[in-house]
Parts: sequence; structure tokens; C-alpha cells
Amino acid sequence: MNFVKRAGTSLRARKSKAAALLAVFVVLCTLLLGGFLLQGATARQEAEVQRRVGVDVTVRGEGLTRHLADRLGGSERVHRYNPVLSLRAGARGFAPLRSEGGGSDGAGAGDGEQPAVTLNGVRDFGLLLPFSYGSARITAGRGVAPGDADRDVVVVEERLAAKNGLAPGDTLRLASADGERTVSATVVGVFRDPAPDPARWTPSYELPGNLLYVPVRTAERLGAGASEVREAVFRIGAPEQAEGLHSAAERLLGGGDFDFRVNDKAYRDQVRPVQRVGAFAELIVWLVAVAGALILGLVVLSQTRERREELGVLLSMGERKWKLVGQLVVEVAAVAVPAVFLAVLIGRVAAGPAGDALLPRAADEPAAHPGTAPAPVDPPQLRAGAVDVGRVAGIALGISLVATVVPGVGILRLHPRSILATDT
Repeated sequence: MNFVKRAGTSLRARKSKAAALLAVFVVLCTLLLGGFLLQGATARQEAEVQRRVGVDVTVRGEGLTRHLADRLGGSERVHRYNPVLSLRAGARGFAPLRSEGGGSDGAGAGDGEQPAVTLNGVRDFGLLLPFSYGSARITAGRGVAPGDADRDVVVVEERLAAKNGLAPGDTLRLASADGERTVSATVVGVFRDPAPDPARWTPSYELPGNLLYVPVRTAERLGAGASEVREAVFRIGAPEQAEGLHSAAERLLGGGDFDFRVNDKAYRDQVRPVQRVGAFAELIVWLVAVAGALILGLVVLSQTRERREELGVLLSMGERKWKLVGQLVVEVAAVAVPAVFLAVLIGRVAAGPAGDALLPRAADEPAAHPGTAPAPVDPPQLRAGAVDVGRVAGIALGISLVATVVPGVGILRLHPRSILATDT
């Protein structure tokens, strides 16, 4: 009889033992699949944390211009970047805030008057420290975005907006410090700065309510072409990439003295729990694979010993040893294949609760309203793909092969006559 047909006949004759073997395989395959799903989900979540949270690197130094910041920001390791260009400007057609007490400063510029407001030229509002950490926040409209690079827009503080009745959509006229250039900018947002008004007289451009944000190129036009930025913040994916960014900054800045600071606290707070879950999932896979091979090996060895007489009769009839081993392999593999599909069905039911229980929640970085409190992001769903199922099936069949070949070779080393004599 063909050893494959003989394996099918043997399974039908030993239904209870086949069912027990199937139950063991289902448990092993379910644990294996769970480990692979956790590994895949943690890898996706870690990549998402890198994209959303990342690591902020702040560069300060003489000779750092907007053009150099753009070149450094074009690096493949940089996800987002934000140069900051600060200057003073005059107000045209609106009234800046005034400090109580003595002193005088003008609303305009020129004719001996001091500039009345401070402009911060920025590229990406979401990378400004007061807004990303929530001490300041947008109360209406939005902040300056990379898409505003060639537009004249402005974000004003709510005290200045309240005094002049400003809202998103209105227009402000800003003047250069020497009064020779003016820019009409559209208000796109209003923000709240928690800093209180000073108790004693302060120049108007130092009042927190007179701070305005505009795109960097708008600030350059009002600053007579000045392009040396105060600092530039670069967001990279992981702390390990900071060294490469430092080397690139040294080349661009000519190896001069500059300040290079890495802030990876938020990244590590978010990534470490995810990495721990990933390591736990990898440990599960290894433990299940090794323990599964040992357990199934013992089960098959026990069943093979019970079938010594059957094996001895077949050998005495001239059946080749490799066919007997092949029969054992086919019997175990025939149980392993349906166990994989049952594990997939169980995984679909249990994936949701398991993912919520095991995967940590990462913090999202709001894009539309920088400065608002981060909202939690749901962990990625555990979903079984064809690759995961294939890996489980491969390991299950590998376990079945090891669990049958090793015990089978040990038994079949005996002579058929010795087997039959022992049984009698």
C-alpha cells in the first residue's frame, strides 16, 4: 500500500489520538501566529512613532542661514525642519500694544521711532517649542505651514488681535525697521501666549502680545535681505541618526563653532514600550518553536513506541525504512495543516482585544493646530497576512518534520526481528 494512503488509514483508525495531536498543534500555531502579528504590529507602530514624534535636533551658530538650513533640511534623514529668523518691524494701519508707564516707542518705523513689533520668521509652526509642548496654543485659524513659504501670511497673539479686532482672513501691513519696505500679510491664525504683560514699562516690541509669526521669506524681505537665522530645528526619525546630521552640519557650516542639541525624550518615552512588546513577541516565537518541537517530539515518540509491532511487521514485509518515516511525517503534517487554518480563525477573533491589551498607545502630534494637547493614537490592528500565515505554516511543518524524523530514526535503527521479538 502507498505510504500516503496508509497514513490516512492510520489517522482514521486513531481518531482520538489524532484529535489530541490537532489540539496541541492548534495551540502552538495560535501562539506562533500571535507572536508574528505582534512583531508586525510593533514594527508598524515604531515606524509611526518615528514619523509622528521623532527626535528634535536644534542647531545654533554663526553663519547659519536660511539657505543652509534648507540644504540641511533636504537630507533624507530629516522629516521636518524649521529655521527661525527674528527681527523687529513697524506696524502700519494697526495699533500695537503699549506698556504702561513712561517711555515712548512708535507705531511705525522711521523718523526716529522704534519698531513696534517683533517678527519671527518660521517655516513649520508645529516644531516651535512653546507650541509643540503646549505652553502656547492656537485659538483660531492655523499656524504657518511649509506651504506658506511663498505667501505673505501672519499669525498674531490674541491680545493684539483683540485690540485691533483681527481675525483669520484680515490683512495687516508690516514695515521694515527703516520704514522703506512694507508687506501686506493675511492673518491665518491667532495664538495665545501664556506670558503675562510686564509690570513695569517695556518697549513695545518686547511685549509678548506684539510677537507675530510670518514665513521666513517674508521676514527676509522686511529685514533687508538678512538671512542669518537664530536657530533651526530638525526632526529626524531616531537618535541614532543624530550623528550623521551633526556631520552634515559641520560640512555646511565649515566646521565652525556651533551648538548642536538633541532632544529625544519624547521619542524614547514613546518607542521604548513598543520595543519591549516587540522583544516579547520575538521571545514568544522562539519559545513556542523550541517547546513545540520538544512536546510534539515526545508525543510522536510515545505513539511510535506503541506502534512497534506495526512497524516491525511492515519492515519484515520488505517495506523500506524511509517510507515508514515518510508515513509518520505525513500523519503529523496532515494534522498540522488544518491546525494552521484554525489558528488563523482564532487569531481573527482574538486580534482586537489582544492588540488593545498588549500594544501601548502612542501620542499623536496634531498637525492642524500646533500647541494643542497630544491625542492618543490607537495601536495598530493585529492582522494576519499571507506572509504571517506562510511563516506559521513553515514552522509548523518544520516542527512536524523534526518531531517525526528524530524519533522515527531512533526506532527504525532496530532490526525487524528484534522489534517483533521484544513485542512478543
